[in-house]
Amino acid sequence: MFKTLLIANRGEIAVRIIRTARRMGLKTIAVYSDADANAYHVAEADEAYRIGPAPAAESYLRVEAILDACARSGAEAVHPGYGFLSENAGFAEACEKAGLVFVGPPASAIKAMGLKDAAKALMEKAGVPVVPGYHGDNQHADFLGEQAERIGYPVLIKAVAGGGGKGMRRVDDPADFAKELKSAQREAGSAFGDERVLVEKYVARPRHIEIQVFADSHGNAVSLYERDCSLQRRHQKVIEEAPAPGMPEEMRKAMGEAAVAAAKAIGYRGAGTVEFIADASQGLKADGFWFMEMNTRLQVEHPVTEAITGQDLVEWQLRVAAGEHLPLAQDEVPLKGHAVEVRLYAEDPAKKFFPSTGQLLRLRAPANMPHVRTDMGVREGDDVTMFYDPMIGKIIAHGETRLVALRTLRGFLSRMEVAGPKTNLAFLAAAMGHEAFMAEDIDTGFIDRHLDALVPTGAVDPRLLALGVAVQMLMRKAELEQAQEKSDEPHSPWAASDSWVLGGSRSEVLRFIVAGEEVSLKVTPEGECWRISGVRDEGEDIVASAIMNGDGVLTATVDGVRLTASCVPKGRGFILIHDGAATEFEIVDPMDVDVVSDADTGAMKAPMPGKIVQVLAEPGAKVRKGAALVVMEAMKMEQTLVAGADSIVAEVRVGEGDQVEGGAVLVTFEEGEA
Repeated sequence: MFKTLLIANRGEIAVRIIRTARRMGLKTIAVYSDADANAYHVAEADEAYRIGPAPAAESYLRVEAILDACARSGAEAVHPGYGFLSENAGFAEACEKAGLVFVGPPASAIKAMGLKDAAKALMEKAGVPVVPGYHGDNQHADFLGEQAERIGYPVLIKAVAGGGGKGMRRVDDPADFAKELKSAQREAGSAFGDERVLVEKYVARPRHIEIQVFADSHGNAVSLYERDCSLQRRHQKVIEEAPAPGMPEEMRKAMGEAAVAAAKAIGYRGAGTVEFIADASQGLKADGFWFMEMNTRLQVEHPVTEAITGQDLVEWQLRVAAGEHLPLAQDEVPLKGHAVEVRLYAEDPAKKFFPSTGQLLRLRAPANMPHVRTDMGVREGDDVTMFYDPMIGKIIAHGETRLVALRTLRGFLSRMEVAGPKTNLAFLAAAMGHEAFMAEDIDTGFIDRHLDALVPTGAVDPRLLALGVAVQMLMRKAELEQAQEKSDEPHSPWAASDSWVLGGSRSEVLRFIVAGEEVSLKVTPEGECWRISGVRDEGEDIVASAIMNGDGVLTATVDGVRLTASCVPKGRGFILIHDGAATEFEIVDPMDVDVVSDADTGAMKAPMPGKIVQVLAEPGAKVRKGAALVVMEAMKMEQTLVAGADSIVAEVRVGEGDQVEGGAVLVTFEEGEA
């Protein structure tokens, strides 16, 4: 076994690898970009080496920089994690040439599975079923359109060198094929340096089921059962579980054997995942699955496999890389209970899961909840930047049954506190408790089908508004008390922090911007309570009282109901965290006449920093609500920005290739239409 391990990655996976390596007695070495100088994985490692500026292309994707760090640190082995260089055959070859142990498969296996078209041809030869489609070299748009007609709509355009949903487009109408093809090719070129695509039949009710395989250098290969990754947004996994719900034993056996055959066909070594698409229209069947691709690395979702088998897959990787035999034979691999994993992302589900950036003002998990594991890549106070994937971390629950695991995970998520960037925490908690999900009625269209229930966009809960009022009143009282302590006349009635006024009670109006809407609430002190008007549509008042400790924990009584929440200051307001949901309250200064919502500015603004890749708007053009105006790339994904209303374009302020900051005006409209 080697003694020193360099992790050529960052974030959650780097932290996770470091912990297993440390337990095994290995010296751990991290690498970091300028943006990650104070990152979590850097703090966890024994040593850390700078490899370049913030952009991944200038740091984590630079093979020579990684090899230089290996030479300077004396590393004997390199673990690539997932993403970045993990499936780069050239990197694997360079490590081998430098005398380093590459903790992954041989370069030949990476090459064999690196291009989806070649991989499918290879799998067909190995007897593994594949999805009908075109996987050839002819990339002419007209020819690919003809192939789509032959296959039959709907079809899926996929980047040949792709992964993670990048360069992938579903097309239902032949009229949209050319536009979606161009977009997929552009995104594929940006993400992988290869614009080639393949076209496949889109399965109507697909389940994304994958098999975890492991092979050693002695000819042994095993399956560690399946994972169901059907719940996805933007073609990216967000919830995974193992084993797959409703999986017949004969299908599990058939898929496992097919995956092992795939691994052996390319002389595989180490951890790999063979991904299949299954037709769930009539239930899972042993003859109803097809090969999609093989990921020649450790998967993000590997913890659910670890939970049901009791094995540490990173330890397996390190031992196999060191030349050891697989720890278990196929008939020795256990299968215990059920595990579910959710990916906590900095993104806004209400805005089509658009990535979010900013400082994590609060990141706290509930204590004393057994059977839950958290794999975090950041800490409270860290920044989520535009340079890398917006995943904050993963939360995994294990139980004797699927329902037990789901209930445990939902309870955990509802007690988590995350504030700063927008996150999908409340969305994940809602998914865990959704009736259809609990009833195993799942496929890759689940999130789109139930989006309204998972991402409610209605009015803010009146009780939450009452909590917001309580927070502002308590904050004001605390400020008065601090001023009183510093006052030369502490007993002056003008320094009092209570609600007493000459001549009786007094009312005032508090104004907030909550969920993009301005809210005005009339507040009348009544002893230790506040009577709040304007909260409910029916006109009924709410009576609330509350106390808040120094850490922002709010304990309140709202119309006789005891509630708890957490308050995190932000800008000229605060964020309230209740039942796993973070709601931002911006306090409106009555003297500030410039506070307007984005919808009133007559302009489209960049939702976050990024690069403009295509401009579709033209000055003077009449556009309909929903019309695509600008395509920008942010956090490795293309985002199409659309008109919010029927409008006339007044001015286009950006061009293709421009780098823009968040909030920058991209397009303006006539007559104040936004």
